[in-house]
Amino acid sequence: MNEEKYLICISGPSGAGKGTVVKALLEKHPEITISVSATTRQPRPGEVDHVHYHFITREAFEDNIQNQRMLEYNQYCGNYYGTLRPEVEKSILNHQVMILEIDVNGVENVKKVYPGALTVFILPPSMEELERRLSGRGTETQQVISQRLARAKEEMALADAYDVQIVNRDVDACVDELYSIIQERLK
Repeated sequence: MNEEKYLICISGPSGAGKGTVVKALLEKHPEITISVSATTRQPRPGEVDHVHYHFITREAFEDNIQNQRMLEYNQYCGNYYGTLRPEVEKSILNHQVMILEIDVNGVENVKKVYPGALTVFILPPSMEELERRLSGRGTETQQVISQRLARAKEEMALADAYDVQIVNRDVDACVDELYSIIQERLK
């Protein structure tokens, strides 16, 4: 399906800067969209339904799973998180580039449905820099940082399975490289 070229899956370990890169990409290139994930968790203060997440009930989420309306999904801390398939299909059928910022398991599931989707893995410059970034957030304990670093090593071991790997040394340079790859793909 030629429309698959409009679907871009972006992954990377926590602290690699993938969220920052995606946010900057969308600000610089508003013609690109990002999939809004669905979740069964309650909204946090300031979160807006259909902007930050599609907040739905567990029953509705499970109905979406049973009726194959979830492109990929996962459970985390007792809540479901996932990508609504109709939202993705509508975007790519309209030839609109859609970014899915998802974990390595989600990418694997998306590739089963859309083998032509582009997969991009955002890497940190080094493990030392990744640890510095995670510590610099000031939001997690050293134990959580150690867990994230261990998970990062597992995820980074899968980077070669992605179509493209980009090292995030500088956000603007990373955005420009990613956009160039997307533009080349659409020719």
